Amino acid sequence: MKIKDRNIGLGHAPFVIAEMSGNHNQSLERALEIVEAAARTGAHGLKIQTYTPDTMTLDIDEREFHISDPNSLWAGTSLYKLYGEAYTPWEWHAPIFQRARELGMIPFSTPFDDTAVDFLETLDMDCYKIASFENTDLPLIRRVAATGKPVIISTGMATVAELDETVRAAREAGCRDLILLKCTSTYPATAANTNILTIPHLRELFGCEVGLSDHTMGVGVSVASVALGASVVEKHFTLSRADGGVDSTFSMEPAEMAQLVVETERAWQALGHVAYGPTAAEMKSLQFRRSLYVSQDIKAGEKLTKENLRAIRPGLGLPTKFMDVFLGKCVTSDVPRGTPLSWDLIG
Repeated sequence: MKIKDRNIGLGHAPFVIAEMSGNHNQSLERALEIVEAAARTGAHGLKIQTYTPDTMTLDIDEREFHISDPNSLWAGTSLYKLYGEAYTPWEWHAPIFQRARELGMIPFSTPFDDTAVDFLETLDMDCYKIASFENTDLPLIRRVAATGKPVIISTGMATVAELDETVRAAREAGCRDLILLKCTSTYPATAANTNILTIPHLRELFGCEVGLSDHTMGVGVSVASVALGASVVEKHFTLSRADGGVDSTFSMEPAEMAQLVVETERAWQALGHVAYGPTAAEMKSLQFRRSLYVSQDIKAGEKLTKENLRAIRPGLGLPTKFMDVFLGKCVTSDVPRGTPLSWDLIG
């Protein structure tokens, strides 16, 4: 499949997405700096999120609307206030997308309701993303799928039964190109809680492209996911975690994102195909295998012994497996030290 002009699949290098989320810290200037920094890292996609606090929740700061979990990054605030701090003003979308396209990236967004989809359609989206928390919102999935654009869906928290409903809803509504991202919806996530062995299972179950939405720190989990068949890798991205912001704690900095792009491509290149025997690049190295060499001067008629015949490098003599065949045999002519062993030496 393709997203715009980018091939997605096991036969191509992973599609790496830099997720801006709320790391713009309510500054368009900073948002554009993030786009430029992401382009410099070599990231292929730039993603934002499209919502307002009112399309996400109610302006209530009590009960379930208040984040009271002391272990949450956002403890002590309300959902409404959090989304007000994190959302990307809709009038910023066009300049953000324009800058990303100018720099060779594919920009797109995660819509959270029909109004967001309607708005994004006016901006000529090449694909859409569904967040983990919305992967059971079948009406939203149908609306996005009906655009006919490729759809990327994070699978955080979803059971197999829920994902089956999600995939069926997307396909029945017109989605032809679907990507499921293994995701752990904790912030940050731990490697031990990521379970990337699910990636090939997702591919087998649903017959679509698969990838990873990675909330762990570092690049290790993402690189490992490519070895398991991830063709898309998404990571949150910021200019500097020290600058703060709603997602900064688990976001990558530019040097880390650049490393991610390089190392995931290396992991993909390393997969290659099932192969045995020397590659073309290894042919010159064959000469440095061990082989049988005469290690002392030998006169005609003398026997080959463990003292005058040795297994050494380089590999121009007969293979070492013939050592026992030659021991005790007499040479037919004088043989100087350093001669590679050959059959004609014993007649």
